[in-house]
Amino acid sequence: MNTPYKTPQEAEDAYYDAIEEKDLEALMSVWEDGEEVLCLLPMMAAQQGKEAIRRLWEPLMHGEIGLDIQTRHLAWIETPELAIHLIEELVKSPGQNETQPVYATNIYRKDAEGWRLLLHQNSPTPPPPGLHVPGMEI
Repeated sequence: MNTPYKTPQEAEDAYYDAIEEKDLEALMSVWEDGEEVLCLLPMMAAQQGKEAIRRLWEPLMHGEIGLDIQTRHLAWIETPELAIHLIEELVKSPGQNETQPVYATNIYRKDAEGWRLLLHQNSPTPPPPGLHVPGMEI
């Protein structure tokens, strides 16, 4: 059974702590049970359902590369049963001198037990103004 989280922020903290600690079971405990859950990581196919999300994260959790992710909240929308957090993840991998910014959307839903993660989606931030990227007008 999943750990009940009293607030969406408590669930979010547990999510990022589990990634930093490379603890797959702790990571999976944040997710809602069921087939509605969805995870979309950059340059990967979207995974729906808790087992598909587990298969997505398993090699990342058991691999050699660790991630240091600092978060900065950009916007929150919260109702009594739903919370949407838009955040900037500042990701640093071993061997990198600088963090790489990534935008993420985390959606949490409250059930009888507490708050759980329903959707996590992230994507690279746009390039800085004035940077020319072929095929992209800035």
